[in-house]
Amino acid sequence: MNIRAAEEESAQEIHIPADIDWEMLDKSKFFFLGAALFSGVSATLYPVVLVKTRQQVAQAQISGIRTAFSIVKHEGLRALYRGFGTSLMGTIPARALYMAALEVTKSNVGSATVNFGIPEPTASAIANAVAGLSAAMAAQLVWTPVDVVSQRLMVQGTHPSCSSPCRYVNGIDAFRKIVKTDGPKGLYRGFGISILTYAPSNAVWWASYSVAQRLVWGGIACYFRKKDDESNDNGNSSSSSNNNNTIRPDSKMVMAVQGVSAAMAGGVSALITMPLDTIKTRLQVLDGEENGRRGPTIGQTVRNLIKEGGWLACYRGLGPRW
Repeated sequence: MNIRAAEEESAQEIHIPADIDWEMLDKSKFFFLGAALFSGVSATLYPVVLVKTRQQVAQAQISGIRTAFSIVKHEGLRALYRGFGTSLMGTIPARALYMAALEVTKSNVGSATVNFGIPEPTASAIANAVAGLSAAMAAQLVWTPVDVVSQRLMVQGTHPSCSSPCRYVNGIDAFRKIVKTDGPKGLYRGFGISILTYAPSNAVWWASYSVAQRLVWGGIACYFRKKDDESNDNGNSSSSSNNNNTIRPDSKMVMAVQGVSAAMAGGVSALITMPLDTIKTRLQVLDGEENGRRGPTIGQTVRNLIKEGGWLACYRGLGPRW
């Protein structure tokens, strides 16, 4: 991505990339490349998502590695991509909604908070949190039905831990059977808990990401400043940060900082919202699909988890999710 502007923080003596707002984006490239990149990420990480889902619905705590080996041993390598086609079909429209809501909200809220006199770092964190919240809510309109169908396919297998009573041929077959059994509302089972899971998760992620980026850039500035001081003490006046002692990071450094910041934000978000994710998955998957029997409530799901393994059972699948 071309960075068209930069803002200088004199205290840190570093030029950091400015936020790219909605008006600056090339919309056609943004949606096309964004959808392509997210699809690639989804394809790469899908086996990890499947392992996480299997762990969440299992009746006992099993490590992610053991779960993965068990799936490959009993069901073959292809089982790691069960339900991927359905997931991919939903990823493109869901991510388009997500990215549009994210960027529009971030730009508008960011400008409004700055106009209210809120300091820029705080305004940035608030704008990112609100944008993540609205983006998650918009995306769930498309993603919840896709999630329900793909997760039903994920837990369907020959291994005893796969407890889904209904058998599906593919995503279309699963869609038809769910609608036939539960009606259209069956596709939105767990919609409320999905909002409660992904909305705060995205708010925490984007707010943490904004804060993490500033912390990392601050650390880099301190490192170069210390390096310059040592160089000056040795009588060497040359410096990697130019004559005005300002660091101008190249694209590789920017990408590295963004990657580290994203990993930090993801870890924080996963720790905070993992119990909600486990409850959501169980509501959408372990819900008696035969004879129209109503699925369990949130309270029953929580009680079942605690009965199976205590409060730590709510964190099953944390490793793969992280």
